[in-house]
Amino acid sequence: MPAPILDVRALWKSFGSHAVLRGVDLAVKPQELVFIIGPSGSGKSTFLRCLNRLEEPSSGSILVDGVDMMAAATDLNAMRRRIGMVFQSFNLYPHMTALGNVTLALRKVLRMDAAAAAAVGLAALARVGLQDKPRAYPAELSGGQQQRVAIARAIALEPKIMLFDEPTSALDPELRGSVLAVMRDLRTSGMTMVVVSHEMRFAREAADRVVVLEEGAIVEQGPPAHIFGADAGARTRAFVAEIGH
Repeated sequence: MPAPILDVRALWKSFGSHAVLRGVDLAVKPQELVFIIGPSGSGKSTFLRCLNRLEEPSSGSILVDGVDMMAAATDLNAMRRRIGMVFQSFNLYPHMTALGNVTLALRKVLRMDAAAAAAVGLAALARVGLQDKPRAYPAELSGGQQQRVAIARAIALEPKIMLFDEPTSALDPELRGSVLAVMRDLRTSGMTMVVVSHEMRFAREAADRVVVLEEGAIVEQGPPAHIFGADAGARTRAFVAEIGH
C-alpha cells in the first residue's frame, strides 16, 4: 500500500467566529483522482486553498509528498511548485503569449534559460492540444483554450499533485469538453488530482473516489458507483438530484 501523496488530518479553518472547515481528514494515494462535491458554501474551495496555504489553516496537519506544509521550516514556494493549481478564472497575463505564460515560472523561478524553458513550454502546450497556439495572446483564445494554457502552465513545473477548483464553471458548455479531455489525459498519464467541480458526468466516468463535503465536514465518500447510486445517504442523493447528472 503506497503512502498517501496527500495526507490531511483534522483540518480546521475559521473566518472570525465562522468555521468553514470542521476537522477534515483526507488521504489521497498517488495517481488517485478524488472528486469533491457538495453544496455552495460547504468549504470546497477553501479546502483546496488550504492545501498549499494560499489560505492559512486554523489548525490541523497537511502532508504533501511527505513534507509538512504547516512546519515553519518548510519552503512554501518550493512546495507550491509541486502542487499545481488551476482556478475557475484563468489568471493569464494578457500581455504575454500562451508560451510566455507557460514559461514564466520556468524562467523566473526555476532559472531555466530561454531555449530550455521554451522546449518544456511547447511540450506542455502540446499535452493540452495547443501546440499550434504558442504565439497567441489570451484575448485571441477561447475560454476553453485559455483554461488549457493555465493547465499547461501548471504541468510544465512537473507537479506531484494537481488541484482543480471549478475548472470549467466559467466556460460555455461546448468548451468544457476540451478541458475535461485534458484532465482525462492527465489522469491516464498517472497524475494525482483533487478536483472540485459540478461536472457530475465526469466524476462518474473518471473519479476513483467522490468525497461529499457539507458545512465544512466530509459527510460521505466512496467510489462513484456508490455516491451516485441508490445506496448513498439521503443528503447525498438529494444534492446529486438537485444539480443533475
